Amino acid sequence: MLEELKNEKKLVVGTKQALKMVKEDKAQTLFIAKDAEKHVTRTIEEEAKEKNVQIVYAESMKKLGKACGINRGAATAVILK
Repeated sequence: MLEELKNEKKLVVGTKQALKMVKEDKAQTLFIAKDAEKHVTRTIEEEAKEKNVQIVYAESMKKLGKACGINRGAATAVILK
């Protein structure tokens, strides 16, 4: 699943922007890094569950960041509808 992110055109990386997309019903799939701090991911995770957005858990922030094509860790990422 993570491999798909590199080729994804409609990708939003970062919790603030990802949360905005989830709230606006524009998110298809939410990726959350398992090692991200809970206070950072709790709100977006709850919002995604309410909106029935698919949630995929990545092994680590480093792996999620790399899958998104960035050179640093990412707590969350969203594929848009």
